[in-house]
Amino acid sequence: MKLLYILPFILMLSSCMKTKEVDLIIHNGNIISVTEDSLIFEAMAVKGGRIVAIGKEQQILNKYSAPESIDLQMDWVYPGFIDAHCHFLGYGLSLQQVELKGSKSFQEVVEKCVNFDKSNISTWIEGRGWDQTIWKNSSNPNKKALDDKFPNTPVLLRRVDGHMAIANQSALNIAGFTTETEILGGFIEVLNGELTGVISDKAVDYIRQFIPKPNEQQKKKALLDAQRNCFAVGLTTVDDAGLNKSDVQLIENLEKSEELKMRMYIMLSDTKENFDYYLDTVGGPYKTDRINVAAFKFYGDGALGSRGACLLRPYSDLDSVHFGMLLSNPNYFREKARLIYDKGFQMCTHSIGDSTSRLILNIYGDILGGENDKRWRIEHAQVVDSTDFKLFKEFNIIPSVQPTHATSDMRWARLRLGKTRTRFGYAYQKLLYQNEFIALGTDFPIENISPIETFYAAVARKNQNGMPKNGFQIENALSRWETLKGMTIWAALSNFEEQDKGSLEVNKLADFTILDRNILTVPEDEILETQIKATYVNGELVYKQ
Repeated sequence: MKLLYILPFILMLSSCMKTKEVDLIIHNGNIISVTEDSLIFEAMAVKGGRIVAIGKEQQILNKYSAPESIDLQMDWVYPGFIDAHCHFLGYGLSLQQVELKGSKSFQEVVEKCVNFDKSNISTWIEGRGWDQTIWKNSSNPNKKALDDKFPNTPVLLRRVDGHMAIANQSALNIAGFTTETEILGGFIEVLNGELTGVISDKAVDYIRQFIPKPNEQQKKKALLDAQRNCFAVGLTTVDDAGLNKSDVQLIENLEKSEELKMRMYIMLSDTKENFDYYLDTVGGPYKTDRINVAAFKFYGDGALGSRGACLLRPYSDLDSVHFGMLLSNPNYFREKARLIYDKGFQMCTHSIGDSTSRLILNIYGDILGGENDKRWRIEHAQVVDSTDFKLFKEFNIIPSVQPTHATSDMRWARLRLGKTRTRFGYAYQKLLYQNEFIALGTDFPIENISPIETFYAAVARKNQNGMPKNGFQIENALSRWETLKGMTIWAALSNFEEQDKGSLEVNKLADFTILDRNILTVPEDEILETQIKATYVNGELVYKQ
């Protein structure tokens, strides 16, 4: 008789212990949630690409079961890293060109082009990455050596920042450049009555229009190559700063075919075709499962290294008076700002010099009218006048910066700016203070794609060789926690995506990366040794070491 009473109780207990089925469980780890309370969890359950539970080991294992269960063996899990400013397609295409980064002389640049030409049948030779500031002779190169090696093949080699290039005579002839040619918003160098081949900004854009455009297969390969490499460094979202309509449509097709799994926040280039299509036909921002077309990207000025950044006072390292230059008329920026504001797009403007930053911040303020939640962005914000930092707060403007720019530029920044102005360059802590958040990226392919290098540069203010010993303008270093947020939740916030990504919480996307150590606590000199063990997007393994 007692057995009849006990049996229903046993059946009821068995029913209560039945676990819920999910797609993936990760456990026995240290999961950095990047929530406001900074909690670290032991296990996480994923279903349908989203996090359904996160908590203690036994809490998750007792409640859930899955066909795939990963024992982390105490490794460290972070939200998938977000690069808040890069050139994803451009990086992929650069892998198909001559790699010039690290070249120690112009002679080495030329030799790399010769070796590339031997194995590639090309109508043009393109390359990127040279940097005269690391050469023994740091003056601008001259095209004569290229003319000797390539008398009939046009060559265009862009500097590391992409704003300056050197072209050989064959390329200059195709473009029709002479010593008398002038390009609004561009520069064509003439010395002793001859073209040196050095050009910048709009002059580079002009000559590039004569280069055969990559076909769809080349672009597809570029995107998939970029995706592979970015997943391997822990990136799960990239903000591509400047794409055309055809590029966006290719990306959408690759997403539909499930070949492209990378999440992308897309800034549209400021072209007539893009304005006509996305403002008039589409009518505003839109999202797909992994793509967010939400912004327009504008170029305010050039780069500091090539002296194209527009400054309030002249460059300090030239005998002649040179302020750099704006790349468009101020009225152009104002007109387009009003246009995209009315359609609900974000405005993201490349602003390197303090003159450009002042101009763009004030145009933003005129259009936005004070406090707002439009999240318009200043991309780079490399040099800001001391009186203008407050404008970021006044108009709720997001600074989107690249910490490795500071550690790359520190060798020559004081030469360009002088001691006083340099103090207000790469001032990330001052920028963070305005609105209490900052978005971090790399601007790759100008810099390396690695978020770990970004992290190290932001907190240590040192290059990969650990220099300078005490850090470059260390007062503007970010804390480790601030830096992590800048690569995750704050970057998501800058994209209007904080409800879906940037932290590991219930109902958010299961985008995460697994590291072999805790970058929040390891000794500073061990940060760069960090290994990416795996990357997941939507709960799917997309990279494993």
